Amino acid sequence: MLVHPQFDPVALHLGPLSVRWYGLTYLIGFGLIWLVGRYAIRTRPQSVWSDADLDDALFYGILGTILGGRFGYVLFYKFSEYLVEPWRIFYVWEGGMSFHGGFIGVVIAMVWYARKHRHSVLATVDFIAPLVPLGLASGRLGNFINGELWGRASDLPWAMVFPQVDRVARHPSQLYEFALEGVVLFILLWWYSGRALPRGATAAAFLLGYGTFRFCVEFTREPDSFLGLLAFGLSMGQWLSVPMIAGGLVLFAVLRRRG
Repeated sequence: MLVHPQFDPVALHLGPLSVRWYGLTYLIGFGLIWLVGRYAIRTRPQSVWSDADLDDALFYGILGTILGGRFGYVLFYKFSEYLVEPWRIFYVWEGGMSFHGGFIGVVIAMVWYARKHRHSVLATVDFIAPLVPLGLASGRLGNFINGELWGRASDLPWAMVFPQVDRVARHPSQLYEFALEGVVLFILLWWYSGRALPRGATAAAFLLGYGTFRFCVEFTREPDSFLGLLAFGLSMGQWLSVPMIAGGLVLFAVLRRRG
């Protein structure tokens, strides 16, 4: 049985300011996307992007991630609570981000970017999709450092006690998500997107891959205490992943029909 290291959530103290690990992991994630994106521009023969294109798209993507993640959390997880106190939506220091909300935000941001620069929407999303798992991996490490989003009880050898929660050994579900939604998904999409593919195929692979991995990992993750399990014993994260899986399958079917 392992014990969570109980990291100090504050990485640096700069006078009256405190730099938290969770914020740093977001910065690291965006930095990795920027670096690997530039590498893709130079090494992928089918890429028609420039460094300036990537810089602009990343700016839109950051806005989409933060705004979509926050409003998605409010809408999907605590809508009734924030409906009573709507000003608390802006209390970002209280925490509360949703991947699925951030995903919607990024999609909207990429559509906005593509139309503004007169690029193909599908080609834009195809270029960005393999880079997204880098940000996901960084975010899940931030969850682990904070000791949040812990897993369900487990008797596996690598089960971990989170002392800030209780003395029960649990799945380190943050690390499962880091591995699957971050590392494995990045490797698969990077390999897949390097082939000659029709527009939209990489986006479809991302939808199907992330949705499937997240759906499976949710079986090991403790559901939110204020929500519990929903219909058919599935968590909110699983229900939000179902449309992604369906969307990926539908997009693949459309591309296949078009030859």
